[in-house]
Amino acid sequence: MPEHKDILSDLDSRLPIDKKLLAIHRVLKQHLDFIDRVAVALYDPKADSLKTFVSSSERPSPLVHYEARLADVWSLRDILETGRPRVVDDLAIFGAEHLHTQKIRAEGFQSSYTLPMYIGGHFFGFVFFNSFKKAAFTPNILHQLDVFGHLVSLMVIHEIGQIQTLIAAVKSTRLMTHHRDPETGTHLDRMSGYAQLIARHIAEQFGLSDEVIEYIFLFASLHDVGKIGIPDRILLKPGNLNDEEAALMRTHAAQGLNIIDDLMADFGLAGFQHLDILRNIAQFHHETLNGTGYPNGLKDGDIPIEARIVAVADVFDALTSKRPYKEAWGNDEAFAALRKLAGIKLDADCVEALVSNRPAVEEIQQSFQEEFYA
Repeated sequence: MPEHKDILSDLDSRLPIDKKLLAIHRVLKQHLDFIDRVAVALYDPKADSLKTFVSSSERPSPLVHYEARLADVWSLRDILETGRPRVVDDLAIFGAEHLHTQKIRAEGFQSSYTLPMYIGGHFFGFVFFNSFKKAAFTPNILHQLDVFGHLVSLMVIHEIGQIQTLIAAVKSTRLMTHHRDPETGTHLDRMSGYAQLIARHIAEQFGLSDEVIEYIFLFASLHDVGKIGIPDRILLKPGNLNDEEAALMRTHAAQGLNIIDDLMADFGLAGFQHLDILRNIAQFHHETLNGTGYPNGLKDGDIPIEARIVAVADVFDALTSKRPYKEAWGNDEAFAALRKLAGIKLDADCVEALVSNRPAVEEIQQSFQEEFYA
């Protein structure tokens, strides 16, 4: 029998999703060599925002660390309203009203094909195909691209869908374990929003890709998963904890790591490329720069950047949220407190990233206002 090589065998490997997208793009260019860029943007329905995720092209991506409200991008919103993909023969028709279009055009891309992604009937994001040629997407070409577009969509949905299932399982377990869990849903949403805001602001400095930023956003809400193992008498205590109770509460960081490892094994995700981001967030978000944190007393750069990001997000939201034992602080007071801790316990770059983006912080607070505390 003749030998045959599977040209998409990389999709069966444990490569990160950006490398898998590159593999698809290489195969695509063998048939359609004028497809110069393939990119994916994800949709966050809670914030009505589109976020750059992964892309593949021979040049550096012209659009990274970018987010926009879908309601403000009429040309993309129209795709959902009509239920049809979009073909643009000349990107110049959009003029200068959209920053993302300006950046794409500045790199020489002149035409595009945009395909919406759905999971379970719900809009999930877009797949973009760009070409340096005008009017590159003829009807015959589109029929071929639809196959690749749905392949990319399925690849992304498979990866993100697994993580969302894991997150949902953890949240459900916490609700069943502590039906009056003090960490409300809005706290977790704000935490994720602050963490994403910080990560995007420091991305170039620390070499964080859009893919990594997205996983920090997704995993930030699981930072305290270890509290599943903390008794209600301690977790829900309205006053200060005594020394014995505080010591038991501190074990939630190590317990979180064990829970995550067990869950990842149960879900068949032990080889997931970015598992360490989740493990580091759960285990190290209470470490401090001066080594007085827990569970390992790590210092400075030994603390993973994702844990330093989540630590700032967590402290800020704790300060600005009402609890049975305290009133909510105002943002000015909370920002001042963060600055006092910067460089001592909290990462100074992460603190400045949050404090210097006050309008975005307030937008997150407005979108996810504190729930009534029982």
